Amino acid sequence: MTKSIVVASALALACAVGPAIAADLPSTKAAPAFIPPLAPPPLWTGFYVGLNAGYTWSNSDTVAQSYWDTDAAGLGANALIGNFPGSINANVSGFIGGGQIGYNSQVSDKFLWGVEADIQGVATSGSTAALTGASAYTTLSRGIDYIGTARGRLGYLVTPTLLAYATGGLAYGQTNLSASYLGAPTIVASDSYSDLRIGYAVGGGLEWLFAPRWSAKVEYLYYDLGTASTPGAVYAYTSALGSQISGAQSSTRFDGHIARAGLNYHFDWFKPAPIIAKF
Repeated sequence: MTKSIVVASALALACAVGPAIAADLPSTKAAPAFIPPLAPPPLWTGFYVGLNAGYTWSNSDTVAQSYWDTDAAGLGANALIGNFPGSINANVSGFIGGGQIGYNSQVSDKFLWGVEADIQGVATSGSTAALTGASAYTTLSRGIDYIGTARGRLGYLVTPTLLAYATGGLAYGQTNLSASYLGAPTIVASDSYSDLRIGYAVGGGLEWLFAPRWSAKVEYLYYDLGTASTPGAVYAYTSALGSQISGAQSSTRFDGHIARAGLNYHFDWFKPAPIIAKF
């Protein structure tokens, strides 16, 4: 009897304690899947627009003069005795200012590529030089009204917000060149050239992303628009041998340097939408 009571009590205790112990055991139900946080987007990727200002100066200052003559009293004959120059130096320089638009693609934490187009007006870019001979006077003028570029950029991120880059591509500019000649006894001649020229530009710079959408840059460019010549001045006259004709032509290379600073605003069009985890 007593033995039966003990066995029954043990079974009852086991039935009561079992569920309580089971409740404390770890659950076998799978935990929600872990969704890692999205990596921050590249700081530099996207479109931008900005303004720039700086200074430009010519690399080649020489304007070469060539002459021809059918007798001994025109432009060519006067050039032979030193009345008209074989060349004149005329520097093209001045303040420059304009705007730019571009796009960057940051391909890693260290490198990016991009494209940029800009256009600038040149203040006081025209240069006039004069030369006086024994009995003649020459006036020469050349200049660049505006200059623009369309370039690629390849950059290295020194820090996440400091970019060092090299750049190169197309350059274009409105160029002009003119010359006039006065000489004894009645020499009066002139000609001029004005045209949009295409060339190239190369350089580099530093750009600092000092705020989430703003960057400042300093940049140097060398541009080369090639060599241009005037159509040629013509002076006709009469000598003892009859009707004569003479001419003169000017040619120069339009190349130079640009040093400038700029400010860019970056559009935040590529910021990803936040991820909402669902369990």
